[in-house]
Amino acid sequence: MTAAPATVERVPAPHLGSETATWPVNAWYVAATPDEVADKPLGRQICGQRMVFFRRGDGVVSALEDFCPHRGAPLSLGFVRGDTLVCGYHGLALACSGRADNMPGQRVGNFPAIRAFPVIERYGFVWVWPGDPERADPAHLHHLPWAESDDWAYGGGMYHIACDYRLMVDNLMDLTHETYVHASSIGQKEIDEAPVRTRVEGEEIVTSRTMEGVSAPPFWRMALRGAGLPEDAIVDRWQVCRFTLPSHVMIEVGVALAGNGGQDAPRERKAASIVVDFITPESETSHWYFWGMTRQFAVEDAALTATIREGQGKIFSEDLEMLEKQQRNLLDHPGRRLLKLNIDAGGARSRLLIDRVIAGERARDAGSPGEPIARGKG
Repeated sequence: MTAAPATVERVPAPHLGSETATWPVNAWYVAATPDEVADKPLGRQICGQRMVFFRRGDGVVSALEDFCPHRGAPLSLGFVRGDTLVCGYHGLALACSGRADNMPGQRVGNFPAIRAFPVIERYGFVWVWPGDPERADPAHLHHLPWAESDDWAYGGGMYHIACDYRLMVDNLMDLTHETYVHASSIGQKEIDEAPVRTRVEGEEIVTSRTMEGVSAPPFWRMALRGAGLPEDAIVDRWQVCRFTLPSHVMIEVGVALAGNGGQDAPRERKAASIVVDFITPESETSHWYFWGMTRQFAVEDAALTATIREGQGKIFSEDLEMLEKQQRNLLDHPGRRLLKLNIDAGGARSRLLIDRVIAGERARDAGSPGEPIARGKG
């Protein structure tokens, strides 16, 4: 029996962003960790777009919009067969290009292709480009030299947080809150007392503070032990927060035995780390927060990596509660003006940078030239 040709029923196009979106789209965002994209498809909304990630038969990760062109079912409820993603509703198989490949008993060659998103798996993360695929240059991927070096150890996790991603940027670019939100782990009164410096370094917004001759708080006492240093030693502490587009914050942190140069102290006299923060918008009021810490001491100590990951996870869970309740307050009082202080300069400048890129993308869409977000060669 010969199957009848499939007819195409016109369905409204899926949402691909809006003129009021608060994030750039022509950029690489962390979409998932490699273990999240294993045997089953992973559905995830990123920058207002529902996507499905899956591994082809050769292990390469692909991403499509999470929308079956047959009846609009989410493809993330399907399964992978060879190099195709099979819809779990009626069995339509789609290639990684987004084109219909086959369907039992049907002719599907005239089905319109769905959207495919550029993907890169590198540095221990799966990255996606939600904007114009023709502008998706791997050279614009954020370079992470620590992820390619055996001199660093990394451990981290991911939280889904119900707040505007820019509130997390504000949070990470002003660590004054540590004294209060994280009083039992990394907070100490000297954070309030140390002056904050905000500056622009190339494509980065940088805020920094140093604290000399202080006692280490509990988290850093544990880190000193892990580094083979006395946990009760008087230390010099530093925090250097670096924002880069589209929404990444890397924070150089650490403690060194007092009088040895602080951040520039020899490795054997300090516990130095980078707090890794990839903030990926989901919607106007939610985001995916990929957090972690990479360190240059006791790099082969797997138990220490696990201990730091557990401690850091608890610290970030405290941020989660504060930020989600902050978002509710802001939604309840949309017209209320907020106070701005010198400690807010890092977050404010980061937002200005984001707004500038968004304006450039909109100008390009309207016919003016614009450039994608450029990063160091990845």
